[in-house]
Amino acid sequence: MRAGSDDQAARVGGVAAQGQLRTYLGIAPGVGKTYAMLRDGRAQRRCGVDVVLAFWERHGREATAAQVDGLEALTGTVSYRGVSVDELDVAAVIDRRPALALVDELAHANLPSARHRKRWQDVGLLLDSGIDVYTTLNVTNIESLGSLVSRITGVRASEPVPDAFVRAGQVQLVDLAPAALRRRLAQGLVFAADQADAALSHYFRFANLAALRELAQLWLDDSVPDPAAAFLAAHGDCEVSEGGIIVAGLAGSPADEWLIRYSAQLAELSGARLHGVHVRFLDNLDRPARPQLTEDRRLLDQLHGQFSEVKASDPASGLIRAARTVGAAQLVIGSRRRSHVSALLTGSTVAEQVLRQAGDLPVQVVNIGRPDSTSRRWHRQTRPRGEAAQNRGRGARPSR
Repeated sequence: MRAGSDDQAARVGGVAAQGQLRTYLGIAPGVGKTYAMLRDGRAQRRCGVDVVLAFWERHGREATAAQVDGLEALTGTVSYRGVSVDELDVAAVIDRRPALALVDELAHANLPSARHRKRWQDVGLLLDSGIDVYTTLNVTNIESLGSLVSRITGVRASEPVPDAFVRAGQVQLVDLAPAALRRRLAQGLVFAADQADAALSHYFRFANLAALRELAQLWLDDSVPDPAAAFLAAHGDCEVSEGGIIVAGLAGSPADEWLIRYSAQLAELSGARLHGVHVRFLDNLDRPARPQLTEDRRLLDQLHGQFSEVKASDPASGLIRAARTVGAAQLVIGSRRRSHVSALLTGSTVAEQVLRQAGDLPVQVVNIGRPDSTSRRWHRQTRPRGEAAQNRGRGARPSR
């Protein structure tokens, strides 16, 4: 690590020296990757290194948030379809030229308006500019392991990072025993209480975590030329975790993108498949489809989900029928907060109608009001599930 302004200006043949990459690798969300990155970045700052916090994902974990204190933040804010989104501002970091940039979530997919499609490509630009980078990554997002991870967990990683990019730098395993990680989930230290039970039952099953931990260790072992093949040779075929289907109710509005991404997180942690459904009214069949639905299809395809459109006399009955038809583990719908006067004037919302008609179908209502500037996570309200649904063991879960 280069310390001090003189080192920042170091040149080799008139060109800035290549920055060095350090990746904090974990087996799953919640092992402490972001905490370790921030902690080590603060330690470098105390040693005189010029450090900036270029991006960090706000997971709502107090111990992690405390590590941000005292760090200079350069996180950019982008307006996308009327919503403020925190993103890595590559140009601002290069213009600032710190010795070390802390960049969370290497596997992140950028917004369509960004210069690069993937964050790891942005990080490559920082490295080419002579800036060292600390970053975080889950083993599930390593490109060569994607197929095997899908077989182990039943979840297909939608944002792979090339092995060569990660291996070009230093990789530090943030190791946490499966039992310890499951305790953290049960204590509400990783996800909210209404998400933890489903996560423990699906993606975070002990067998899944143990397999991912072994796979990470094999990948880090330079003496193992093909980690996936070595794992299969030791364990044979892998059982796929099946978590059912998460259905996202789509309105054909810009808020659909947030609802799809949230539902995709639910599907990933519960080992479920993602299905987006739009209801077209019977009396509007002659009208052209809403342009937003084209974007919905594109995003669902990118996240390995499916899209379908059903015809119904009202959206609530259409969504419920579609969810039951595919055997949904949960229906996720959006709702906006309304004033008392607005409620009196307009009557019940689609969300309220769905909740009244759903019976034992698990429904989660997500606030799609404008997110605050410090978090992309919405407030969530989960409808109590009927006894029959509980007996089927269906549940929800989300975020990273």
